[in-house]
Amino acid sequence: MVAVSDKQSEQLLKGKKRWLWLLLLPLLPICAMVLIYIEVESHQGSIYESHNVESVPQMPAAIVFGAGINSLEFHDRVRTAVSLYKSGKVAKLLMTGDNRHMNYNEPIAMKKAAVSLGVPEQDITCDFAGFRTYDSIYRARDIFGLRQAVLVTQRYHLPRAIFLAQSLGLEVVGVDAAVRSYGAWQKWYDLREIAAAEAAWLDVMTQRKPKFLGKKEPLFPEAEG
Repeated sequence: MVAVSDKQSEQLLKGKKRWLWLLLLPLLPICAMVLIYIEVESHQGSIYESHNVESVPQMPAAIVFGAGINSLEFHDRVRTAVSLYKSGKVAKLLMTGDNRHMNYNEPIAMKKAAVSLGVPEQDITCDFAGFRTYDSIYRARDIFGLRQAVLVTQRYHLPRAIFLAQSLGLEVVGVDAAVRSYGAWQKWYDLREIAAAEAAWLDVMTQRKPKFLGKKEPLFPEAEG
């Protein structure tokens, strides 16, 4: 039987450690992604149900996030925002969404839908550069002068929206606009949130500025003065 020298034992141990690191190294990014997702998704507090808007604290405005025009999510978000307005929980609605193509305008579509449900045009403002949730909230703060708001979207989206808003210094609550099941689409939305959470965290860490800012358009000019 051949005895193993101390030097050989040390080399074997180093080799095992090297292989262990090679095995663990690919897992590090996955672990980081999981931790980031947990951090973003932990912002479940202060979420209210759309069928109980009476319990929502009063805020100056609601930020209503865009969705595919005439989709179920689109109509549920608009109806929830209108309910908040009519209940006196908010004085203004900020419709923010995608308008990157001439023939596609989420904010205007949301505004028209809200007006048809009885909200006066003068109490609705459109943000045409809300291409991403981060951009919408950043612009709500820096362009439209909001420091407090109700966030209106579906529950799968709310933790990320609340995380971003709080990271940008806004005081917010969320209202879950989901008043029905979205069927097979729901699984896609849930999967998409994993990647979206990572992007949101990176936006906050890098303090990214939106592509479009521009001049200030405060929703409450008297407060700015």
